[in-house]
Amino acid sequence: MYATSKKNKNLALFDFDGTLCKKDSFTGFIFYALRKRHIVKQGIKILPWIQAYYLNVYPAPAMRSKLFRAMFSNADALELQQIAQDYAASLMSQLNLPLLKQLKQHQALGDEVVLVSASVDVYLQHVCNLLNIELICTQTEQVNNIYTGQYATPDCSSEQKKLRILERYHLDDYVAVYTYGNSLEDKEMLELAAHAYMVGVDKILPKLPIDIQIAI
Repeated sequence: MYATSKKNKNLALFDFDGTLCKKDSFTGFIFYALRKRHIVKQGIKILPWIQAYYLNVYPAPAMRSKLFRAMFSNADALELQQIAQDYAASLMSQLNLPLLKQLKQHQALGDEVVLVSASVDVYLQHVCNLLNIELICTQTEQVNNIYTGQYATPDCSSEQKKLRILERYHLDDYVAVYTYGNSLEDKEMLELAAHAYMVGVDKILPKLPIDIQIAI
């Protein structure tokens, strides 16, 4: 079902890792949430896939899924959520300030702002709560307050980003669509917008209708 018509608003879609956030938040979450002994033990089990990933012969979406399963299977959901909330708060100091200012300008204009990420909902929902924005991401599975290690949705990258956006938002309902990304996994999302920005490629952020001074 599409969101309510927003004819007087823009839609702003932000990738997270490498775009709004300067770091790889998923890997960071593993080291923030888990003991080193557990990381090493589970990492050894999937070492061939890790090596294949760094040799560019094992795809990133499959690697993220395998890594989440290895590290977080049977994790207590309540305990992990508390850690995730703290981790999300720590990420606020890792945000890209020009992109954060752009996001806040969108909010000041009354635009609808959405984080669209291949990373997981475990901590990204808390990030979005802190920023007061909507979330589209890779959803994880819980059964009886235990993380199973499985994804509840496909990895939210590349074509999946586009599909998930179009499932939720009718783009013609908005004055304009703005997208912000940093990698090939954002290509399909960037192609949805009249105003697209690629970190490391484009030098100037899209100009918004009104330049509002935002304190960061």
